[in-house]
Amino acid sequence: MSPSSRSLPRQQNLQQLAYHAIRTAILSGEMESGERLIETQLAQRFQVSRTPIREAIALLEHENLAQVDANGVLRVTKISAKDVAQLYDCRLALEKLSVQGAALNVTPEQLEELNSLVVKAEEVFQSNGDRPHLELLDLDYQFHRLLAQSSGNPWLVSLLEQVFDKMLLLRIQTMKRNPQVLEVRVEHRRIYDAIAKHDPTEAIDAIAEHLTAAKVRVVNEVYQIDLVELTE
Repeated sequence: MSPSSRSLPRQQNLQQLAYHAIRTAILSGEMESGERLIETQLAQRFQVSRTPIREAIALLEHENLAQVDANGVLRVTKISAKDVAQLYDCRLALEKLSVQGAALNVTPEQLEELNSLVVKAEEVFQSNGDRPHLELLDLDYQFHRLLAQSSGNPWLVSLLEQVFDKMLLLRIQTMKRNPQVLEVRVEHRRIYDAIAKHDPTEAIDAIAEHLTAAKVRVVNEVYQIDLVELTE
């Protein structure tokens, strides 16, 4: 085997390692929305050369997690209020299908897990943890993903995953300011109750009310963040 063929997997591994490391930092909120992405600094931070960093960033741009701004500066993607509204519209269309399918196809084991997630979210909201917003985000993601899985439609799960990633980038920032922007107690409980009764009509009504209210809360929060940045 030639030296070049031996080095190729290593190069691919470094690219994947860099990609996953940067992606995790973005989606965890460690790297904030609008933060500048500088190849040399990232290479030093993650202890790799600039080549895998450059390739990783290209993948992140393809996922719309990184973008070049009007001044030609590469930054973590900043999602606008218009983006928020459009993402929620996409979620609403997809999650209506999700809960409709879940109400008809959910298993007893999935119902038990859905209920457990609702209870955990209620407990986290009442606790005084250091980072409750991250725990609530994780529980919210698990709840909605399990709803999609319960529908029995794997294509729906895949489509929703793409939307969830974009929204996570945004919601980490909004929840740092206002954890109550994510209502996962009463609204999730109502969705669960409809699924447990195997009532697709009530489930659709519940998810529509939940996501419409969330859209209003998050859009308003983004406007507030933008106003603060303009005055700084």
